[in-house]
Amino acid sequence: MKKNQIYSALCARKASGKKSFGLLIDPDKVNYEKLEKLLTLSISAQVDYFLVGGSLVISDFLDECVKTIKKDTDIPVILFPGNSSQITPFADALLYLSLISGRNPDLLIGQHVISAPAVKRSGLEVISTGYMVIDGGAPTTVSYISNATPLPADKDDVALCTAMAGEMLGLKVIYMDAGSGARRPITENMIQRVSNHIDCPLIVGGGITDPEKAYLNCKSGADLVIVGNAIEKDPSLIAEMAAAIHSISLV
Repeated sequence: MKKNQIYSALCARKASGKKSFGLLIDPDKVNYEKLEKLLTLSISAQVDYFLVGGSLVISDFLDECVKTIKKDTDIPVILFPGNSSQITPFADALLYLSLISGRNPDLLIGQHVISAPAVKRSGLEVISTGYMVIDGGAPTTVSYISNATPLPADKDDVALCTAMAGEMLGLKVIYMDAGSGARRPITENMIQRVSNHIDCPLIVGGGITDPEKAYLNCKSGADLVIVGNAIEKDPSLIAEMAAAIHSISLV
């Protein structure tokens, strides 16, 4: 497997107070034309990471999507898989997600057992990730497929204890997600409480629709902010989101 280049970079950026912006690309929602436009805008805005994946991924565009990104940019590509079939060796790294907010054993370890041989063969950098789904006020595909209830949006103590447990179990990063199309994003208070109680990098996504929210998430303790749906609707937001997130490092 590749050396822990991306994980080490995340930790280094966290240690230096630098915030990162990740653009989530769902292979089901782009074609070559849309992808090329996103890549051009992302290079100009100095996007830090591409996350590629979705809850389903029913198209055959995953491999070509990742290969196109790698061909046209130097921005690292991290797989964000909705299931064990969403693995391609053409990416740089894989968020190996364990759904620690739920109680479905299949998504805590079951799918990992099934996918382990393919992941090992892929040569991808594997980043063990404590995945926490937070109630965003609307049913999400991940909640339906996982058959797991999201953490309540107002239970900050439950969230911070869940994150602490994940870190102490050895997971390398914590990813808090309100889900695609969330009506309400994760609160700054919850992000801050969780950030104050863990040492590993904290990723936050779901329901982030404007640069101000991205900025506030970073100020509250998010190390990497992920935006997908909002940019699918308005790609011009890439530059504004990136500027807002990167401005934290300059303060």
